[in-house]
Amino acid sequence: MEEKIPDAELKVMNVLWRDGPCPAKHIAEELAKTDGYNVNTTYTLIKRCVKKGVVERAEPGFVCRATVTKREVQGSRAMDLVDKMFGGSVDSLFATLLDQKQLTREEIENLKKLVSELK
Repeated sequence: MEEKIPDAELKVMNVLWRDGPCPAKHIAEELAKTDGYNVNTTYTLIKRCVKKGVVERAEPGFVCRATVTKREVQGSRAMDLVDKMFGGSVDSLFATLLDQKQLTREEIENLKKLVSELK
């Protein structure tokens, strides 16, 4: 994924990932409830997402559909974080996370399973 999606545009994407294809009006209503955005602000954010190619717009009804998955965006943002904050070192990221959060036994087992599947 080439274009970066700022946090405000991620709010639009989160509605689409959660609710699936829907009219822009629905997105505007959701962001008005959760973030206090007015309709014009939301429509501007949607248009930016369309311009970046992460949302498709269809007529009638200004129906929007995400063209990228949440997982793709998470991966892109995670790699940006690793590059910017940890000099590209994934193990430094994990060491920091492990220092900051007490993991449950279940989380530890899940991490072990993920690592063993990489081998």
